[in-house]
Amino acid sequence: MKADDRRKQIVRLLMSENKPASGQALANRFGVSRQIIVQDISVLKAAGFEIFSTHRGYVLHQTPLAERVFKLYHTTEQTEDELNLIVDLGGTVVDVFVWHKVYGRVAAKLNIFSKLQVTQFIEGVRSGKSTELMNITGGYHYHTVQAESEAVLDQIEHALIARHYIAPEL
Repeated sequence: MKADDRRKQIVRLLMSENKPASGQALANRFGVSRQIIVQDISVLKAAGFEIFSTHRGYVLHQTPLAERVFKLYHTTEQTEDELNLIVDLGGTVVDVFVWHKVYGRVAAKLNIFSKLQVTQFIEGVRSGKSTELMNITGGYHYHTVQAESEAVLDQIEHALIARHYIAPEL
């Protein structure tokens, strides 16, 4: 894995964590030394990310990433394509939520930012461990997506429109 890709994944991981991530845990996850992680954190700080070192690990104070919510509609068979499309273009699928007529907003945190995570999610659904939230609303659902810039989010939106995954306005 190239250093730039690893740094992007470090940022995405720190964004998705509700707790500090230790340098050793990051090193193990990415298969590098702790010293490489320290260097990566320094580069990310210089790039404008507010990463703090605590006694329990690294914490991202606030993210300079852009965020957008997409209202989507597709079949279960198209879920893998939808998720891969988003991560291939540099997005992180932060969550999924639906508006249920009785329960209101029902949400689940996803934090999917790689093809491996898409595969693991799809395997979990296909194995019968769970079903997708969109199934309770006939295929309609929302994703919060984060990316490095509004331009990347625009690319994601255009790709979702081209595949007819954006839900039609009623």
